[in-house]
Amino acid sequence: MKKISVLIVDDHQLFREGLKLLLGVSSIVGEVYQASDGNEFLDFIENMSPDIVLMDINMPIMDGIEATTKALKEHPEMKIIALSMFGDDEYYIKMIEAGAKGFIVKNSDIEVVETAIQQVMEGKTYFASDVMATLVMHLNQRKNEETKNELSERESEILYMICKGLSNQEIADALFLSKRTVDKHRENILAKTQAKNTAGLVLYAIKHNIIQV
Repeated sequence: MKKISVLIVDDHQLFREGLKLLLGVSSIVGEVYQASDGNEFLDFIENMSPDIVLMDINMPIMDGIEATTKALKEHPEMKIIALSMFGDDEYYIKMIEAGAKGFIVKNSDIEVVETAIQQVMEGKTYFASDVMATLVMHLNQRKNEETKNELSERESEILYMICKGLSNQEIADALFLSKRTVDKHRENILAKTQAKNTAGLVLYAIKHNIIQV
């Protein structure tokens, strides 16, 4: 199995070095690179394309939200996982809207980091339980401001299954549809929800009570 290359973007050198050391002995991780801020990160990806980016949210010069937005504009397939500290709650939704595919808190065990990397590499999303709990709390507070669910019953059903981690082929098999039909439904769901990726779809599903967390 090809090992996963990882780029750590964080303004704290001690944190970067510590995480690099831990990832260095991981069975799934290969090369580990570092960048100290958003600008350095953007320069790095002009010439290199890591499989996974671990992106700090709160950084000087250019924060993780701006760096993620700019990177994904040029490299839409890039897989970015946000690194959060307690107190970064207000930025979670902005990072999802920017295109992050997962969230882990900085004091997570290395096993959690490995799980997040593995799941995002497989095209899934990963939300640390602490982050998800905070996200749900914020969304519950904002639900009265949200518009109604614009999805059809079939689209809502497919969105539910996407949020559960099923692939388009698995959804097609479960609903006795062709994969092409599910692909089209997924395109329509992304367009209607204005989500950039599966993480954005999860956010929409929570807002509109399509999934319960």
